[in-house]
Amino acid sequence: MSDSSLASGREDWTLIGVDFTSAPRWQKPITAALGRLDGGTLVLQRVEALPDWPSFEALLARPGPWLGAFDFPFGLPREAVVDLGLPQDWPALVRHCAALGREGFRAALDAYRESRPLGRRYAHRATDLPARSHSPLKLVNPPVGLMFLEGAPRLLAAGVTVAGILEADPQRIALEAYPGLLARSITAAPYKSDDKAKQTTARRDSREAIVHALQASDTSSRPTLAGPEALLEQLIYDASGDHLDATLALVQAATALRAGAPNFGLPDKVDRLEGWIAGA
Repeated sequence: MSDSSLASGREDWTLIGVDFTSAPRWQKPITAALGRLDGGTLVLQRVEALPDWPSFEALLARPGPWLGAFDFPFGLPREAVVDLGLPQDWPALVRHCAALGREGFRAALDAYRESRPLGRRYAHRATDLPARSHSPLKLVNPPVGLMFLEGAPRLLAAGVTVAGILEADPQRIALEAYPGLLARSITAAPYKSDDKAKQTTARRDSREAIVHALQASDTSSRPTLAGPEALLEQLIYDASGDHLDATLALVQAATALRAGAPNFGLPDKVDRLEGWIAGA
C-alpha cells in the first residue's frame, strides 16, 4: 500500500495491541486490545483474552487491513546468531529455532551463555539498548527467549508483513512493541505485578497516572486515548497490568500507523535478522 492510500484510509484500519505470554492459559491469557483511529484520537473498542495458541493464531488470521503491535522479540541478536552458526536469514532462522523445540532451544542458549565472559553473558540486539529491553536470549524473569520461540514462528506461518524484517501481506502488518518503553516515558514507578502481595495501592495509582496521561496526550506523534469508561477503568483496576500493557501496545500501533508506510516509524535501516522495537 502506498503512503497516500494509507494516509487516506487510516480510520479504516483495525489496530491491535498484544500483551504476550509464552504459555497462554485461562489464568494468564494473551491479552489483545483492539481499537481504531478517529482523527487524532485512538478509540479503545474492546479487550480480548486469548487463552490458547489456536485463539492467538486466529487473531493473526483475521482479514485486514490491520496493524498490530506485539510485545515479544521478533528477532535474535546477530552476534549470537553468527556465534552459534544459525541461519542468517530471518525466515530460515525462525524455522530452525522452531524445529529445535523448547528443550533444544533452551539447551543451545544455556550453552552459549556459559561460553561468554561474566558481565557479557547476554548478547543484545541494537534495538535493546535504546529501548532498555531484555536480551531475547533471556529464558527467565521474563522468558523473552521463549516468547520469541512461540511468537515469531506464528507470525511467519500467518503470512503477515513483519515491519522491518519481512514483506508479506500488506493488509496485515505486525510490529514489535514494548509497553514498558511507553510506560516509562510517563512514570518510572512500578505499575503492575502478577504477585498478589505486590498488587498495592501505589501500583494502582501508577496505572491511573498512565491512563490519565494517555487520555491527555498532547504530543504530535501520539494520539489521545479514548474509550468506554468501563474499559478505561479496567486498565486501572487490572492489577496484573495485562490490559494496560495491551493498551500501551495499542497506542504504539496507532503511532506507527500515523507514521505511515513503508517504515511505520521504524528507522530507515533495520537489521532484518534482529528487527526493531517501535518507538525505540
